[in-house]
Amino acid sequence: MSAPPPAVDYDLSIVIPAYREAAKIEADIEAAFDFLAGERLKGEVLVVDDGSSDDTAAVARRSLSRFPDLRVFSYTPNRGKGHALRYGIARAKGRNILFADAGLCVPYRIARIALAMLDMRMCDVAHGSRRMRGSVKRSQPLYRQIGSRIFGIIVHAFMGIPLYISDTQCGFKAYRRDVAHRLYGEAFTDGFMFDTEIILRALGEQYTILEFPVVWENDADTRFNPRTGSLRLLRELLVIRQGLRRNAKPKPELPVVEREA
Repeated sequence: MSAPPPAVDYDLSIVIPAYREAAKIEADIEAAFDFLAGERLKGEVLVVDDGSSDDTAAVARRSLSRFPDLRVFSYTPNRGKGHALRYGIARAKGRNILFADAGLCVPYRIARIALAMLDMRMCDVAHGSRRMRGSVKRSQPLYRQIGSRIFGIIVHAFMGIPLYISDTQCGFKAYRRDVAHRLYGEAFTDGFMFDTEIILRALGEQYTILEFPVVWENDADTRFNPRTGSLRLLRELLVIRQGLRRNAKPKPELPVVEREA
């Protein structure tokens, strides 16, 4: 039996999955705490280093003295973004939980919209979307835009994601805490396609998902290589489809290190 979720101690938990983000993670941490302070929210930031080969965790820990509500987790080997999020969300203590990609592609001020939607009980899951008019301030290269469109067709047609969810992969989403713990606690996808599994689980549980517009700038320093990763994504989608049918279970967790010795 899994351990009960931690007590609610914060208004908001911000979970940042990180893989080889040593050059960016300090700026992410500072921006997250600036947002919490500016909104007068009692909050925590959880950085989950997903087995990086660089100094991501060590660099993140340099901010522990400045931000007492920062928590830094790290483990090896690299397991994937989905695993990192499961790890962080399971330990989040906020009434609401925001997941934000490293790199500040979406400014934290946009989270005001998502949190208002949750607080007004408009939805259980607030999804950032880059598909809305005016959202994209710096576009991806054309070949990636084409690939994204093709992927969207596959996700909606093959996986059954409803069309009103226009952007499954935007790395900026907010959840009511109980919803996040339930969905991610049951999930098994370690890789990039975890979003698809979480959406399908949320729909199956009759949770309400609503999108909100983000302001997004492409980060050229991405961890996804479409030439080598596209086939892997398709395999992940197939595994998700089969796994949900047979009620697959999450993979075992790994030992975690929060602070340097």
